[in-house]
Parts: sequence; C-alpha cells; structure tokens
Amino acid sequence: MGSQCSFWRIGVMCSRERVWLWMKYYSTKDTISAVIPTQTYEMISSRSKSCPMFLYALPQKEGYEFFVGQWSGHELHFTSLINVQTMGENAPSQLILYHYPDLKEDKGIVFMTAELDPKFITVHQAQCLANQVQLFYGTQRQETFRLVETFNHSPADFKHMLVIAELEQSGLGQTISPAGGS
Repeated sequence: MGSQCSFWRIGVMCSRERVWLWMKYYSTKDTISAVIPTQTYEMISSRSKSCPMFLYALPQKEGYEFFVGQWSGHELHFTSLINVQTMGENAPSQLILYHYPDLKEDKGIVFMTAELDPKFITVHQAQCLANQVQLFYGTQRQETFRLVETFNHSPADFKHMLVIAELEQSGLGQTISPAGGS
C-alpha cells in the first residue's frame, strides 16, 4: 500500500518537483543522473537507431582512453576499446546509461541514470562520457554528428583524432582523474 501511495504522489507532482526529487535522490549515490528534455532525447534516440555505436575519447592525464558506446533500446553500454579488442563481444560493460522515457509525452522530460563499475571508471569519467552523448548525438551541428555517421556507415573513413578535436573545441576535452584517482 505504501509504495502505491508513493507512486500516486509522484504521478501528481509537477515536472519541477519530479526533477528535484530525481536529482536529489541520485546526488547521494556514486553515480550520475540527468533530466533530459524530450526534444533532445528524441533526437538522440532517433539517431541511435541508425547509428548505434560510437567511439568516445575519455581524457586522461596523458592522452585519451577510448570507449565504445553501443545503444540497446533505451540503454547505452560503454566498454573500453582495449576490452573490445581483447575480449570482443564478451567485453563487459563498464558503464551503462539508462534512459526512462515514461514521462516524455506528459511532462516533456526523460530521466537518465547510470550503473558504473567503480574498479574501472569514476563518477567524473562517467559524467564526461554522458556529456559526450549529448555532444555527438544531441547536436544541432551536422559536422559533429557526421563523425557518428562516418563511424557507423563508413568506418574506413573515420578518424579518431576528429573526435578529440571536437572534444577540445567543446571544452569537454579537459583532463579528468583516472579511475581510482582523485
């Protein structure tokens, strides 16, 4: 009965209260969360159907570590490129972004949270990868999304240095702490 009452109360909350509750709850967890406007999520989701994979660059103290992101419905699984190269399709996900589109029609928002493996990725690194999803899939700049299209449809023409250049231009290419570091 108590969970039904809680569910009913959440159902009658305004969008602002839901956003606050979602962000407040996850602010105490070792994870990331976001509230994505429906229009942005629709663009990301639509593009993920025709371009389900991309190579993301995670800034390190020296250079970058590359992660492959692969969409599966409303989930985005990230695995380091080295794991993909050594383990193939058996490479475990080190970060999964979960998108909850239940409120997108009524309230104009999509909730997102993540599950991460703290042995391999920090919360700050997870946030950097999540920000890159918006940068590459949610962009209005066609030349930025063209990198995603090239990776998926013309892989021989893909240049990973263009991903780094786009990151640096956006300001997301700043060094962040490695896993286990502070």
